[in-house]
Amino acid sequence: MRDVRSIMNIFIVPGERGDLYSVNDVPHGTVSKVWYHSRSLGADRRMTVYLPAGYEDSGPRRYPVLYLLHGMGGDEDAWPTLGRAAQILDNLIASGKAEPMIVVMPNGNAALPSAPGEGPSGLVQPTSDLLKTKDGSYEASFPEIISYVDSHYRTVRKSSGRAIAGLSMGGFHSFHISKEYPGTFGYVGLFSAAVRSLEDSSNPIYSDSDAKLAAQFRDGVSLYYIAIGEDDFLYEENRVLRSYLDTHGYPYEYHESSGGHIWRNWRIYLADFVQKIF
Repeated sequence: MRDVRSIMNIFIVPGERGDLYSVNDVPHGTVSKVWYHSRSLGADRRMTVYLPAGYEDSGPRRYPVLYLLHGMGGDEDAWPTLGRAAQILDNLIASGKAEPMIVVMPNGNAALPSAPGEGPSGLVQPTSDLLKTKDGSYEASFPEIISYVDSHYRTVRKSSGRAIAGLSMGGFHSFHISKEYPGTFGYVGLFSAAVRSLEDSSNPIYSDSDAKLAAQFRDGVSLYYIAIGEDDFLYEENRVLRSYLDTHGYPYEYHESSGGHIWRNWRIYLADFVQKIF
């Protein structure tokens, strides 16, 4: 499988977590590659959408939505392939350990509309050094994704029915998106998040963090989930974030695992997080 510009071999060992990541004899959800138009970014853009088993035959039932974001250099194909997101959701929902939910996995690279080879630019060379990944444009455009999802799927259209989570750069995006739009997400997951500094910036998306976080927690967050490996190079950034939250009395749930900045951990965090939301 491709991870940014590397090709990786994945071996799923039967038993325990391996069973969770496997295709088992359970009802399966539907995974679609969906295009939506972003007026602010001036392009049609691609995302992956997981619908839980039975969605198509469930009549008027509405479902909560998890917006699941990838890391730097990744794209809308990362969580469905390397993250085994559909298999994890299928198995946990079938066992009653997770609520049936829609999972939206957008392309977080504002400069590119899609994964390499899946858009009008053709097979562009994958790289982790992309423009406009942390300039605020993706965060500013995110309400367009929510609007598209709410208008095309039977969603629970309130904060109690929305979660946002991401790994590394996706954690950076989740951190800023969730505080930029207080009252939008009832659940936030930061997996090995590149939170950087909480200091103000000239960029309006990243500025005034104190006031934005205060508004976010004042409006109510049912779960603020932070997870990272003890050997992760972003460990210190996450320690600073936890210290900040502690100082201000903002509640969060913290999980520390072995290992570093690797998919093995992010699959674990996803499986844990989805059992705690909705």
